[in-house]
Amino acid sequence: MSSPADCRYLESHEWHKLEGDVVTLGISQFAVEELTDITYVEALVQEGAVSKGDSVAEVESVKATSEIYTGIDGEVIAVNQEVIDNPSLINEDPFGKGWLLKIKVSDAGQLDGLLSAADYDAQAG
Repeated sequence: MSSPADCRYLESHEWHKLEGDVVTLGISQFAVEELTDITYVEALVQEGAVSKGDSVAEVESVKATSEIYTGIDGEVIAVNQEVIDNPSLINEDPFGKGWLLKIKVSDAGQLDGLLSAADYDAQAG
């Protein structure tokens, strides 16, 4: 399984996709497979400023609860309410309908410090 090349990744399995000055954030297919059935999602930050390394969401599955972190500084501008209402969307489409947050970035250059898809895939698996 290879991760989408148009995203940057954290070692903790979050993906970040830049479109304009907004990053969409979610969890990788590898994380979904490790967690198995995701049963609950909570956005810990609904809006406002976040900093690189902040815990911004929590995902629960039948196996574990995982904190979701951001790899960038910015401002949360959207929470995917569909995923909160129906967490299984993450299992079905983690890089599409299963996104978690949208963050207006302060410095898009921070994404250069995250893993490329090839580097992420190599460490994930």
